[in-house]
Formats: sequence, C-alpha cells, structure tokens
Amino acid sequence: MESIKIKAFGTKAPDAELENMDIQRRNITANDVEIEILYCGVCHSDLHTARNDWGGTKYPSVPGHEIIGKITKIGNEVTQFKVGDLAGVGCLVDSCRTCDSCKNHLEQYCLNGFTGTYNGKDQHLGGHTFGGYSEKVVVNKDFVLRIPTNLNLPAVAPLLCAGVTTWSPLRHWNVKEGSKVAVVGLGGLGHMAIKLAKAMGASVSLFSRTADKTKDAIQLGADEVIISTDAAQMNSVKGKFDLIIDTVPSIHDVNPYLTTLTISGTLVMVGYLGGIEPILNTVPLILGRKSVAGSVIGGIAETQEMLDFCGKHNIVSEIEMIDMQYINEAYERMLRSDVKYRFVIDMASLKN
Repeated sequence: MESIKIKAFGTKAPDAELENMDIQRRNITANDVEIEILYCGVCHSDLHTARNDWGGTKYPSVPGHEIIGKITKIGNEVTQFKVGDLAGVGCLVDSCRTCDSCKNHLEQYCLNGFTGTYNGKDQHLGGHTFGGYSEKVVVNKDFVLRIPTNLNLPAVAPLLCAGVTTWSPLRHWNVKEGSKVAVVGLGGLGHMAIKLAKAMGASVSLFSRTADKTKDAIQLGADEVIISTDAAQMNSVKGKFDLIIDTVPSIHDVNPYLTTLTISGTLVMVGYLGGIEPILNTVPLILGRKSVAGSVIGGIAETQEMLDFCGKHNIVSEIEMIDMQYINEAYERMLRSDVKYRFVIDMASLKN
C-alpha cells in the first residue's frame, strides 16, 4: 500500500525524550478519512507507553489518542462525513467487528483485541500504529467521531479518553436524576466524572484526603467534599452512595469507601491497573450485596453519545494548552499532578 511521510513527535526508547521524527501514514482507502490534527490531548497512558511502564511498547512510539481535527480527504465510500468537517479520534482505530462485544458496540472489549490509536498492530502498512502527536491521521470511517461545533475545540480533546472513561460507567450503572454518586480523586478523570454526573442529574460528592481541593470541586459541580481521612466525615456518609467512580491511578486502599455504598451499590475502578492492596475485605460486599468493578473507555457509539451530551450541556475539560515542543516538561508535571486538569497540545506548533 502507498504511504505518505508526515511530521510527528515521538520517542525511540523508554529513556529517551520525545523529539521530532517522520512517520508513514497510509494513503486513504475507499472507507478512510484523513484528518489534519489541530489539537491532541495528553493522557497518562501516553506517558506510560512512551516510557514502557506497562511493557510491550513498540518503538519508535508516537503517543496521542485524544485527537481533534478537520477532515481533509475522504474515501469514495464515505458518506457520513465530508471534507471540512470537524472530527475526532479516540483510543480506538479498529476492532475485529465480528465478536459479540463488537456486535454490541463494545469495541473497547473486542474479544480478538482492538487496534489502539497508537502501539496497535497496523493492518495496512504493517508494523504498529502511530498516535496523534503528528500532522495527520488516517482512520476508517467507522472509528471517526463527530464533534459538536458549539464547544471550545481544544477542550473537547480530553473528552475522547477522560470523558468517555467516566461516562461509560455512569451510563452502565444507570446514573440518573436523584442518583447519589461519589468520585475518588480530582484529576483528569475525576473532574470529568463530576461534570458529567452533575449534568445527568445526580447528587455528586468528592472524596479527598485533604481539604485543599474543596473549592475546585465545588466550582466543577460537586455538592460536597468528604475528607476520607476524617473518620467522622466518613461515618456521616455510611450507606449513602449508589455509585463510586474511583479515578486514582496508583495503588490505594479501597476498603474505607465500601461502607459508604448503599445496598447493591458499586465502586468502579477506572484509574488503577493492578492488584488491590491492602486486600479487599468481602464482609461489606457480602452483607450489602455491594460490588467492586472495573471499566475502560467506551465503544464508538457510546463515545459519540457522550460527545452529543456534552454538546447539549456545554461540557468540556479544564485544560492547559501547550506547544508540542513542551511535551517532555509536561510529562514531568503530570507525574507531580501539576496540571488542572489536562494538557492539550496545539498541533500548529509542530510546524515550527
């Protein structure tokens, strides 16, 4: 298959900084859409992949799966988009299309393995896929998303990962008017969970270890902040919550939160991958029919539903715009949680 050379920003090794490089993109096929990338959000997954924290990174690595851009070319079988349309690409660029998960619009749980926007198997050129830290991306039409035109474009980018990662469990566990939702952790995921749950009509609380995030949480839409290290405050919300969205990305004790769930309530892990320590105490689970569950991103239909909801309710992420050349410093700041609440790259800077 013919390909084109484009500018990108990536890394050649786990201990190397990200830098300018050239990559190959396929020429569009009949079912493809070519997108000029205007903005790309910066996700913790980008950092983990670039540095091979999870193992399995293929180099050179070009991260980025929160892509907002403008369509510059379409294949002759593409009917739902036209040149000039705004478009988005999230964490997925393909899946098997045939397994039960894919047939049920759950491509993120593809039983044969979805194709990630970066570090996935490139079905067209061979090798692996490259992400949104680049000039352009070419994606199958079924994995391209429509972007509401009334929203601030740069701030839409993180919705394609942080937004749908919290939207999916809120929808799956049927959050609605009057639901009682709590969020653990106020970062890129946590601030979106608060905004979305509030717009869905829920009463929203934030669990925080200290009181220093109270003002920010209330401004984002939280009804209250509960200090999780304060026994009296934790006891005051015993049995209260229908759903807890746990966004903390590192190992932590989830047992204190289980007593705050109502009968049949669920705590959903969306931030941390790994073993739970200290060990999970099953007593409150068994005696209250409570659950600890997990969830990851969302399928294409669900992501579009989330974007349309955000368009209707004027919801976007809180962001700090950066130039592409600042990405290595941004990664170090992310490790210190020194961002409110998501970096977004102005991809025009890549041309400099």
